[in-house]
Amino acid sequence: MALHQYERAVLKAAKNGAYDVSTVQAKTGLKKDAVLKAVQWLAEKKALRIKEEKKTEFKLEAEGRDFLENGFPETRLTKKAAEKNLAFTELSADEKRFGISWAKKLGWIIIMPTDSGKVIEATPEGKKAVKGEYAPMKLLRKVAEGRASEADQKELVGLSKRGNLVSFTEEVTVTFNLTPEGSKLAGEQGEMVQELNQLNKSQIVTGEWKKARLREYNIKAPSERAYPGKKHPLRQVIDRIRGIFLEMGFEEMKGNMVESSFWNFDALFQPQDHPARELADTFYLLKPDTMEIPDPELEKRVRETHEKGWKYQWKKEIAKQPVLRTHTTAVSARYLAETGSKKRKAPAKYFLIGKVYRNETVDFKHLAEFQQVDGIIVDENATFADLLGIIKEFYKKLGFEKIRFRPSYFPYTEPSLEIEVYYEERGEWMELGGAGIFRPEVCIPLWGKYPVLAWGLSLERPVMLSMGINDIRTFYRNDLSWLRDTKVGKEWI
Repeated sequence: MALHQYERAVLKAAKNGAYDVSTVQAKTGLKKDAVLKAVQWLAEKKALRIKEEKKTEFKLEAEGRDFLENGFPETRLTKKAAEKNLAFTELSADEKRFGISWAKKLGWIIIMPTDSGKVIEATPEGKKAVKGEYAPMKLLRKVAEGRASEADQKELVGLSKRGNLVSFTEEVTVTFNLTPEGSKLAGEQGEMVQELNQLNKSQIVTGEWKKARLREYNIKAPSERAYPGKKHPLRQVIDRIRGIFLEMGFEEMKGNMVESSFWNFDALFQPQDHPARELADTFYLLKPDTMEIPDPELEKRVRETHEKGWKYQWKKEIAKQPVLRTHTTAVSARYLAETGSKKRKAPAKYFLIGKVYRNETVDFKHLAEFQQVDGIIVDENATFADLLGIIKEFYKKLGFEKIRFRPSYFPYTEPSLEIEVYYEERGEWMELGGAGIFRPEVCIPLWGKYPVLAWGLSLERPVMLSMGINDIRTFYRNDLSWLRDTKVGKEWI
Protein backbone atom coordinates (compact mmCIF):
# COMPACT_ATOMS: atom_id res chain seq x y z
CA MET A 1 0.00 0.00 0.00
CA ALA A 2 1.47 3.37 -1.07
CA LEU A 3 1.75 5.72 1.90
CA HIS A 4 2.51 9.43 2.09
CA GLN A 5 5.69 10.33 4.00
CA TYR A 6 3.52 11.98 6.67
CA GLU A 7 1.59 8.73 7.12
CA ARG A 8 4.81 6.73 7.50
CA ALA A 9 6.09 9.23 10.09
CA VAL A 10 2.88 8.98 12.13
CA LEU A 11 2.91 5.17 11.94
CA LYS A 12 6.48 5.05 13.18
CA ALA A 13 5.69 7.44 16.05
CA ALA A 14 2.55 5.46 16.99
CA LYS A 15 4.57 2.24 16.98
CA ASN A 16 6.86 3.86 19.54
CA GLY A 17 4.00 4.85 21.82
CA ALA A 18 2.90 8.29 20.53
CA TYR A 19 -0.90 8.38 20.53
CA ASP A 20 -1.77 12.08 20.44
CA VAL A 21 -1.03 14.94 18.05
CA SER A 22 1.34 16.94 20.25
CA THR A 23 3.49 13.87 21.04
CA VAL A 24 3.67 12.95 17.36
CA GLN A 25 4.69 16.52 16.56
CA ALA A 26 7.49 16.34 19.09
CA LYS A 27 8.78 13.00 17.74
CA THR A 28 8.48 13.81 14.01
CA GLY A 29 8.93 17.57 13.75
CA LEU A 30 5.79 17.78 11.62
CA LYS A 31 3.36 20.67 11.89
CA LYS A 32 -0.02 20.09 13.56
CA ASP A 33 -1.97 20.28 10.26
CA ALA A 34 0.34 17.70 8.65
CA VAL A 35 -0.14 15.29 11.57
CA LEU A 36 -3.94 15.72 11.52
CA LYS A 37 -4.04 15.08 7.75
CA ALA A 38 -1.91 11.95 8.09
CA VAL A 39 -4.04 10.65 10.98
CA GLN A 40 -7.21 11.16 8.92
CA TRP A 41 -5.70 9.41 5.88
CA LEU A 42 -4.58 6.45 8.01
CA ALA A 43 -8.02 6.23 9.60
CA GLU A 44 -9.58 6.02 6.11
CA LYS A 45 -7.18 3.12 5.42
CA LYS A 46 -8.35 1.51 8.70
CA ALA A 47 -4.81 1.70 10.12
CA LEU A 48 -5.84 3.91 13.07
CA ARG A 49 -8.81 4.38 15.35
CA ILE A 50 -9.43 8.03 16.17
CA LYS A 51 -10.95 9.41 19.35
CA GLU A 52 -11.85 13.07 19.64
CA GLU A 53 -12.45 14.88 22.93
CA LYS A 54 -13.83 18.40 23.06
CA LYS A 55 -12.94 20.73 25.90
CA THR A 56 -14.47 24.17 26.32
CA GLU A 57 -12.75 26.88 28.34
CA PHE A 58 -14.79 29.82 29.67
CA LYS A 59 -13.40 33.23 30.58
CA LEU A 60 -14.99 36.12 32.50
CA GLU A 61 -14.68 39.39 30.59
CA ALA A 62 -14.68 43.02 31.85
CA GLU A 63 -18.46 43.55 31.81
CA GLY A 64 -18.98 40.18 33.44
CA ARG A 65 -16.58 41.09 36.25
CA ASP A 66 -18.50 44.35 36.78
CA PHE A 67 -21.85 42.50 36.96
CA LEU A 68 -20.33 39.96 39.36
CA GLU A 69 -19.18 42.74 41.65
CA ASN A 70 -22.16 45.14 41.42
CA GLY A 71 -25.03 42.90 40.32
CA PHE A 72 -27.10 42.79 37.12
CA PRO A 73 -29.04 45.99 36.23
CA GLU A 74 -32.39 44.18 36.62
CA THR A 75 -31.57 42.87 40.10
CA ARG A 76 -30.28 46.26 41.32
CA LEU A 77 -33.38 47.97 39.94
CA THR A 78 -35.80 45.41 41.44
CA LYS A 79 -34.13 45.55 44.89
CA LYS A 80 -34.60 49.34 44.95
CA ALA A 81 -38.20 49.01 43.80
CA ALA A 82 -38.86 46.37 46.50
CA GLU A 83 -37.98 48.94 49.16
CA LYS A 84 -39.99 51.82 47.67
CA ASN A 85 -41.59 52.85 44.40
CA LEU A 86 -38.91 54.26 42.11
CA ALA A 87 -39.02 57.31 39.90
CA PHE A 88 -37.17 57.10 36.58
CA THR A 89 -34.85 59.87 37.72
CA GLU A 90 -33.48 57.58 40.44
CA LEU A 91 -32.15 55.02 37.96
CA SER A 92 -28.57 54.71 36.68
CA ALA A 93 -27.85 54.72 32.94
CA ASP A 94 -27.54 50.91 32.57
CA GLU A 95 -30.63 50.37 34.77
CA LYS A 96 -32.62 52.56 32.36
CA ARG A 97 -31.10 51.04 29.24
CA PHE A 98 -31.08 47.35 30.19
CA GLY A 99 -32.56 46.88 33.65
CA ILE A 100 -36.14 48.00 32.91
CA SER A 101 -36.57 45.77 29.83
CA TRP A 102 -35.12 42.67 31.54
CA ALA A 103 -37.05 43.19 34.77
CA LYS A 104 -40.33 43.65 32.85
CA LYS A 105 -39.58 40.57 30.74
CA LEU A 106 -39.04 38.53 33.92
CA GLY A 107 -42.24 39.91 35.46
CA TRP A 108 -40.34 41.50 38.36
CA ILE A 109 -41.69 45.05 37.99
CA ILE A 110 -44.65 47.03 36.74
CA ILE A 111 -44.71 50.68 35.74
CA MET A 112 -47.50 52.64 37.40
CA PRO A 113 -48.77 56.10 36.36
CA THR A 114 -49.07 58.73 39.17
CA ASP A 115 -49.94 62.40 39.34
CA SER A 116 -46.25 63.29 39.44
CA GLY A 117 -45.23 60.87 36.68
CA LYS A 118 -44.55 57.17 36.16
CA VAL A 119 -43.01 55.08 38.94
CA ILE A 120 -41.61 51.55 39.07
CA GLU A 121 -43.13 49.08 41.50
CA ALA A 122 -41.73 45.61 42.34
CA THR A 123 -44.12 42.68 41.88
CA PRO A 124 -44.40 39.84 44.43
CA GLU A 125 -42.39 37.66 42.02
CA GLY A 126 -39.71 40.34 41.82
CA LYS A 127 -39.46 40.75 45.61
CA LYS A 128 -39.13 36.99 45.97
CA ALA A 129 -36.54 36.70 43.20
CA VAL A 130 -34.12 39.28 44.61
CA LYS A 131 -33.99 37.54 47.99
CA GLY A 132 -32.16 34.60 46.41
CA GLU A 133 -29.21 34.50 43.99
CA TYR A 134 -30.01 35.36 40.38
CA ALA A 135 -29.28 32.36 38.05
CA PRO A 136 -27.04 34.36 35.63
CA MET A 137 -25.06 35.56 38.67
CA LYS A 138 -24.48 31.91 39.67
CA LEU A 139 -23.14 31.24 36.15
CA LEU A 140 -20.76 34.19 36.33
CA ARG A 141 -19.51 32.98 39.70
CA LYS A 142 -18.89 29.46 38.31
CA VAL A 143 -16.86 30.94 35.43
CA ALA A 144 -14.86 33.14 37.81
CA GLU A 145 -14.07 30.14 40.03
CA GLY A 146 -13.27 27.84 37.09
CA ARG A 147 -16.22 25.53 37.79
CA ALA A 148 -18.16 26.09 34.51
CA SER A 149 -18.67 22.89 32.53
CA GLU A 150 -19.98 21.71 29.14
CA ALA A 151 -23.45 21.46 30.72
CA ASP A 152 -23.41 25.22 31.31
CA GLN A 153 -22.44 26.10 27.74
CA LYS A 154 -25.96 26.71 26.37
CA GLU A 155 -26.82 29.16 29.16
CA LEU A 156 -23.43 30.85 28.88
CA VAL A 157 -23.85 31.30 25.11
CA GLY A 158 -27.17 33.02 25.77
CA LEU A 159 -25.55 35.16 28.50
CA SER A 160 -22.73 36.19 26.17
CA LYS A 161 -25.30 37.74 23.81
CA ARG A 162 -26.04 40.40 26.46
CA GLY A 163 -22.61 41.91 25.98
CA ASN A 164 -18.96 41.35 26.82
CA LEU A 165 -19.70 39.17 29.86
CA VAL A 166 -18.26 35.77 29.01
CA SER A 167 -16.07 34.36 26.25
CA PHE A 168 -15.22 30.76 25.56
CA THR A 169 -12.86 28.75 23.38
CA GLU A 170 -13.28 25.17 22.24
CA GLU A 171 -10.33 22.82 21.94
CA VAL A 172 -10.49 19.40 20.32
CA THR A 173 -7.99 16.81 21.49
CA VAL A 174 -7.32 14.01 19.01
CA THR A 175 -5.94 10.71 20.24
CA PHE A 176 -5.59 7.45 18.32
CA ASN A 177 -4.28 3.92 18.49
CA LEU A 178 -3.09 1.39 15.95
CA THR A 179 -5.43 -1.24 14.55
CA PRO A 180 -4.06 -4.69 13.65
CA GLU A 181 -3.77 -3.50 10.04
CA GLY A 182 -1.94 -0.40 11.27
CA SER A 183 0.49 -2.45 13.34
CA LYS A 184 1.25 -4.56 10.29
CA LEU A 185 1.78 -1.46 8.13
CA ALA A 186 4.03 0.10 10.78
CA GLY A 187 6.20 -3.04 10.84
CA GLU A 188 6.60 -2.90 7.06
CA GLN A 189 8.04 0.63 7.07
CA GLY A 190 11.79 0.77 6.61
CA GLU A 191 14.14 3.68 7.17
CA MET A 192 12.49 7.08 6.75
CA VAL A 193 13.52 8.77 3.50
CA GLN A 194 12.73 12.38 2.68
CA GLU A 195 10.31 12.61 -0.25
CA LEU A 196 9.92 15.43 -2.72
CA ASN A 197 6.42 16.63 -3.54
CA GLN A 198 7.61 18.77 -6.44
CA LEU A 199 10.89 19.53 -8.22
CA ASN A 200 12.46 22.97 -8.47
CA LYS A 201 14.97 24.36 -10.93
CA SER A 202 17.95 24.00 -8.57
CA GLN A 203 17.29 20.29 -7.97
CA ILE A 204 17.10 19.65 -11.71
CA VAL A 205 20.22 21.69 -12.61
CA THR A 206 22.42 20.19 -9.85
CA GLY A 207 21.18 16.65 -10.37
CA GLU A 208 20.01 16.47 -6.75
CA TRP A 209 16.70 15.01 -7.95
CA LYS A 210 18.48 11.75 -8.85
CA LYS A 211 19.22 11.09 -5.17
CA ALA A 212 15.76 12.12 -3.97
CA ARG A 213 12.72 9.97 -3.60
CA LEU A 214 9.73 11.37 -5.48
CA ARG A 215 6.40 11.13 -3.79
CA GLU A 216 3.89 8.73 -5.34
CA TYR A 217 0.38 10.07 -5.82
CA ASN A 218 -2.60 7.96 -4.81
CA ILE A 219 -4.99 8.50 -7.69
CA LYS A 220 -7.68 6.50 -5.86
CA ALA A 221 -7.71 8.80 -2.83
CA PRO A 222 -11.10 10.38 -2.12
CA SER A 223 -11.46 13.95 -3.32
CA GLU A 224 -14.08 16.65 -3.57
CA ARG A 225 -16.47 16.36 -6.48
CA ALA A 226 -15.66 18.83 -9.24
CA TYR A 227 -18.42 20.72 -11.03
CA PRO A 228 -16.99 21.95 -14.36
CA GLY A 229 -19.06 24.26 -16.51
CA LYS A 230 -21.38 22.53 -18.93
CA LYS A 231 -24.15 23.40 -21.34
CA HIS A 232 -27.75 23.53 -20.19
CA PRO A 233 -29.60 20.33 -21.18
CA LEU A 234 -31.80 22.21 -23.66
CA ARG A 235 -28.74 23.89 -25.20
CA GLN A 236 -27.22 20.43 -25.74
CA VAL A 237 -30.39 19.33 -27.52
CA ILE A 238 -30.56 22.53 -29.61
CA ASP A 239 -26.94 22.11 -30.72
CA ARG A 240 -27.58 18.48 -31.68
CA ILE A 241 -30.69 19.30 -33.73
CA ARG A 242 -28.97 22.25 -35.38
CA GLY A 243 -26.01 20.04 -36.31
CA ILE A 244 -28.26 17.41 -37.92
CA PHE A 245 -30.10 19.95 -40.10
CA LEU A 246 -26.80 21.50 -41.21
CA GLU A 247 -25.46 18.01 -42.05
CA MET A 248 -28.55 17.46 -44.20
CA GLY A 249 -27.84 20.61 -46.24
CA PHE A 250 -30.34 22.97 -44.60
CA GLU A 251 -29.74 26.69 -44.14
CA GLU A 252 -30.56 28.26 -40.76
CA MET A 253 -33.22 30.99 -40.71
CA LYS A 254 -33.03 34.10 -38.53
CA GLY A 255 -36.01 36.15 -37.39
CA ASN A 256 -37.31 38.67 -34.88
CA MET A 257 -39.15 37.86 -31.66
CA VAL A 258 -41.50 40.78 -32.35
CA GLU A 259 -43.58 40.31 -35.49
CA SER A 260 -46.53 41.99 -37.12
CA SER A 261 -49.83 40.16 -37.12
CA PHE A 262 -49.44 40.11 -40.90
CA TRP A 263 -46.49 37.68 -40.78
CA ASN A 264 -47.61 35.82 -37.67
CA PHE A 265 -51.22 35.22 -38.80
CA ASP A 266 -52.38 36.74 -42.11
CA ALA A 267 -49.56 35.41 -44.30
CA LEU A 268 -50.40 31.93 -42.99
CA PHE A 269 -54.06 32.27 -44.02
CA GLN A 270 -55.35 32.59 -40.49
CA PRO A 271 -58.54 34.71 -40.50
CA GLN A 272 -58.53 37.97 -38.56
CA ASP A 273 -61.44 36.84 -36.37
CA HIS A 274 -59.79 33.54 -35.43
CA PRO A 275 -59.95 32.84 -31.63
CA ALA A 276 -56.18 32.21 -31.46
CA ARG A 277 -55.60 35.89 -32.28
CA GLU A 278 -57.44 37.05 -29.18
CA LEU A 279 -55.60 38.44 -26.14
CA ALA A 280 -56.31 35.18 -24.34
CA ASP A 281 -53.76 33.44 -26.59
CA THR A 282 -51.47 36.16 -27.95
CA PHE A 283 -49.24 38.84 -26.43
CA TYR A 284 -49.91 42.15 -28.21
CA LEU A 285 -47.45 45.04 -27.80
CA LEU A 286 -48.19 48.68 -26.96
CA LYS A 287 -44.86 49.83 -28.40
CA PRO A 288 -44.44 49.93 -31.30
CA ASP A 289 -48.14 50.46 -31.79
CA THR A 290 -48.00 49.37 -35.47
CA MET A 291 -45.65 47.57 -37.86
CA GLU A 292 -45.74 48.37 -41.56
CA ILE A 293 -46.32 45.76 -44.26
CA PRO A 294 -43.26 46.15 -46.52
CA ASP A 295 -44.67 45.05 -49.91
CA PRO A 296 -47.98 46.52 -51.20
CA GLU A 297 -48.28 43.82 -53.86
CA LEU A 298 -47.80 41.07 -51.28
CA GLU A 299 -50.35 42.78 -49.02
CA LYS A 300 -52.82 42.83 -51.91
CA ARG A 301 -52.36 39.13 -52.69
CA VAL A 302 -52.82 38.13 -49.02
CA ARG A 303 -55.90 40.38 -48.67
CA GLU A 304 -57.53 38.93 -51.82
CA THR A 305 -56.79 35.36 -50.66
CA HIS A 306 -58.45 36.04 -47.28
CA GLU A 307 -61.50 37.75 -48.75
CA LYS A 308 -61.98 35.03 -51.36
CA GLY A 309 -61.30 32.09 -49.03
CA TRP A 310 -62.90 33.30 -45.79
CA LYS A 311 -65.62 35.58 -47.23
CA TYR A 312 -65.01 38.64 -45.01
CA GLN A 313 -63.53 42.14 -45.33
CA TRP A 314 -59.82 42.00 -44.51
CA LYS A 315 -58.50 44.99 -42.48
CA LYS A 316 -54.99 46.33 -42.81
CA GLU A 317 -54.96 47.93 -39.33
CA ILE A 318 -55.42 44.49 -37.75
CA ALA A 319 -52.56 43.06 -39.82
CA LYS A 320 -50.27 45.88 -38.61
CA GLN A 321 -50.69 45.02 -34.92
CA PRO A 322 -47.33 43.97 -33.34
CA VAL A 323 -47.15 40.70 -31.36
CA LEU A 324 -44.60 38.47 -29.69
CA ARG A 325 -44.40 35.68 -32.26
CA THR A 326 -46.60 32.73 -31.32
CA HIS A 327 -44.71 30.30 -33.59
CA THR A 328 -41.47 30.22 -35.57
CA THR A 329 -43.52 29.61 -38.73
CA ALA A 330 -43.81 33.40 -38.95
CA VAL A 331 -40.12 33.40 -39.94
CA SER A 332 -40.76 30.65 -42.50
CA ALA A 333 -43.45 32.89 -44.03
CA ARG A 334 -40.96 35.75 -44.39
CA TYR A 335 -38.37 33.51 -46.09
CA LEU A 336 -41.02 32.13 -48.42
CA ALA A 337 -42.05 35.66 -49.41
CA GLU A 338 -38.41 36.63 -50.02
CA THR A 339 -38.14 33.63 -52.33
CA GLY A 340 -41.22 34.89 -54.16
CA SER A 341 -39.65 38.36 -54.57
CA LYS A 342 -36.43 36.76 -55.94
CA LYS A 343 -34.36 37.87 -52.89
CA ARG A 344 -33.77 34.18 -52.23
CA LYS A 345 -33.30 31.30 -54.64
CA ALA A 346 -35.36 28.15 -54.94
CA PRO A 347 -35.20 25.23 -54.48
CA ALA A 348 -34.01 25.70 -50.90
CA LYS A 349 -34.19 24.06 -47.47
CA TYR A 350 -34.46 26.11 -44.25
CA PHE A 351 -34.76 25.43 -40.52
CA LEU A 352 -35.07 27.51 -37.36
CA ILE A 353 -34.84 26.75 -33.62
CA GLY A 354 -36.16 29.63 -31.54
CA LYS A 355 -38.35 30.96 -28.76
CA VAL A 356 -42.07 31.56 -29.14
CA TYR A 357 -44.56 33.19 -26.78
CA ARG A 358 -48.15 32.35 -25.93
CA ASN A 359 -50.46 33.72 -23.27
CA GLU A 360 -50.72 30.34 -21.52
CA THR A 361 -51.43 29.63 -17.88
CA VAL A 362 -48.11 28.31 -16.59
CA ASP A 363 -48.35 24.82 -15.09
CA PHE A 364 -46.49 21.51 -15.15
CA LYS A 365 -46.97 21.09 -18.93
CA HIS A 366 -47.43 24.67 -20.22
CA LEU A 367 -45.13 27.69 -20.44
CA ALA A 368 -45.67 31.21 -21.71
CA GLU A 369 -42.22 31.06 -23.36
CA PHE A 370 -40.83 27.93 -24.97
CA GLN A 371 -38.77 26.62 -27.91
CA GLN A 372 -39.94 25.46 -31.32
CA VAL A 373 -38.19 23.81 -34.28
CA ASP A 374 -39.46 24.95 -37.68
CA GLY A 375 -38.49 23.90 -41.17
CA ILE A 376 -39.55 24.32 -44.80
CA ILE A 377 -38.49 22.92 -48.18
CA VAL A 378 -39.20 25.37 -51.00
CA ASP A 379 -39.28 23.27 -54.18
CA GLU A 380 -42.09 23.05 -56.72
CA ASN A 381 -41.03 19.45 -57.49
CA ALA A 382 -41.17 18.35 -53.84
CA THR A 383 -43.61 15.60 -52.89
CA PHE A 384 -45.34 14.34 -49.76
CA ALA A 385 -43.04 11.30 -49.91
CA ASP A 386 -40.03 13.66 -49.76
CA LEU A 387 -41.46 15.18 -46.58
CA LEU A 388 -41.82 11.77 -44.93
CA GLY A 389 -38.30 10.79 -46.01
CA ILE A 390 -36.67 13.97 -44.68
CA ILE A 391 -38.40 13.67 -41.28
CA LYS A 392 -37.59 9.97 -41.03
CA GLU A 393 -33.92 10.62 -41.81
CA PHE A 394 -33.77 13.44 -39.25
CA TYR A 395 -35.07 11.26 -36.42
CA LYS A 396 -32.89 8.36 -37.52
CA LYS A 397 -29.85 10.62 -37.05
CA LEU A 398 -31.17 11.37 -33.55
CA GLY A 399 -31.13 7.65 -32.83
CA PHE A 400 -34.83 6.83 -33.28
CA GLU A 401 -35.15 3.82 -35.59
CA LYS A 402 -38.93 3.31 -35.27
CA ILE A 403 -40.95 6.22 -36.67
CA ARG A 404 -44.60 6.41 -37.65
CA PHE A 405 -46.91 9.06 -39.10
CA ARG A 406 -50.55 9.64 -38.22
CA PRO A 407 -53.08 11.80 -40.11
CA SER A 408 -53.89 15.07 -38.34
CA TYR A 409 -55.12 18.63 -38.87
CA PHE A 410 -53.20 21.92 -38.73
CA PRO A 411 -54.53 25.35 -39.82
CA TYR A 412 -52.10 26.09 -42.64
CA THR A 413 -51.04 22.66 -43.95
CA GLU A 414 -53.00 20.13 -46.00
CA PRO A 415 -52.40 17.22 -45.90
CA SER A 416 -51.16 17.25 -42.30
CA LEU A 417 -49.62 14.58 -40.08
CA GLU A 418 -48.30 13.97 -36.58
CA ILE A 419 -44.86 12.42 -36.06
CA GLU A 420 -44.35 9.71 -33.45
CA VAL A 421 -41.15 7.87 -32.56
CA TYR A 422 -40.73 4.74 -30.48
CA TYR A 423 -38.69 5.34 -27.36
CA GLU A 424 -37.04 2.03 -26.52
CA GLU A 425 -36.16 2.77 -22.89
CA ARG A 426 -39.77 3.65 -22.03
CA GLY A 427 -41.32 1.11 -24.35
CA GLU A 428 -43.83 3.56 -25.82
CA TRP A 429 -44.56 5.87 -28.75
CA MET A 430 -43.99 9.61 -28.25
CA GLU A 431 -45.48 12.45 -30.28
CA LEU A 432 -42.72 14.86 -31.28
CA GLY A 433 -44.31 17.28 -33.73
CA GLY A 434 -46.45 18.00 -36.74
CA ALA A 435 -45.80 18.39 -40.47
CA GLY A 436 -47.54 18.78 -43.81
CA ILE A 437 -47.64 20.75 -47.05
CA PHE A 438 -48.48 24.44 -46.88
CA ARG A 439 -51.94 25.11 -48.32
CA PRO A 440 -52.06 26.88 -51.69
CA GLU A 441 -53.59 29.87 -49.85
CA VAL A 442 -50.21 30.19 -48.06
CA CYS A 443 -47.81 29.22 -50.87
CA ILE A 444 -49.30 31.12 -53.82
CA PRO A 445 -49.55 34.64 -52.27
CA LEU A 446 -46.09 34.40 -50.71
CA TRP A 447 -44.05 32.41 -53.25
CA GLY A 448 -46.26 32.21 -56.32
CA LYS A 449 -45.74 28.47 -56.62
CA TYR A 450 -46.79 25.24 -54.91
CA PRO A 451 -45.93 23.09 -52.92
CA VAL A 452 -43.84 23.92 -49.83
CA LEU A 453 -43.08 21.16 -47.33
CA ALA A 454 -43.24 22.31 -43.71
CA TRP A 455 -42.94 21.01 -40.14
CA GLY A 456 -42.97 22.31 -36.59
CA LEU A 457 -41.49 20.27 -33.77
CA SER A 458 -41.75 20.86 -30.04
CA LEU A 459 -38.51 20.88 -28.10
CA GLU A 460 -39.11 20.76 -24.32
CA ARG A 461 -41.84 18.10 -24.27
CA PRO A 462 -39.98 15.26 -26.04
CA VAL A 463 -36.85 15.99 -24.00
CA MET A 464 -39.02 15.86 -20.85
CA LEU A 465 -40.34 12.45 -21.83
CA SER A 466 -36.92 11.03 -22.66
CA MET A 467 -35.41 12.35 -19.38
CA GLY A 468 -38.35 11.27 -17.21
CA ILE A 469 -39.21 14.85 -16.19
CA ASN A 470 -42.82 15.46 -15.13
CA ASP A 471 -42.76 19.27 -14.95
CA ILE A 472 -41.73 21.42 -17.92
CA ARG A 473 -40.77 24.26 -15.54
CA THR A 474 -37.82 22.15 -14.35
CA PHE A 475 -35.76 23.36 -17.33
CA TYR A 476 -36.02 27.02 -16.28
CA ARG A 477 -35.80 26.94 -12.47
CA ASN A 478 -31.99 27.33 -12.36
CA ASP A 479 -31.73 24.55 -9.77
CA LEU A 480 -27.95 24.10 -9.50
CA SER A 481 -28.13 20.56 -8.12
CA TRP A 482 -30.41 19.50 -10.99
CA LEU A 483 -28.22 21.23 -13.59
CA ARG A 484 -25.10 19.55 -12.18
CA ASP A 485 -26.50 16.04 -11.92
CA THR A 486 -28.90 15.72 -14.84
CA LYS A 487 -27.90 13.93 -18.01
CA VAL A 488 -29.52 14.31 -21.42
CA GLY A 489 -30.47 11.07 -23.14
CA LYS A 490 -27.85 9.80 -25.57
CA GLU A 491 -30.21 10.30 -28.52
CA TRP A 492 -30.16 14.09 -27.95
CA ILE A 493 -26.38 14.66 -27.77
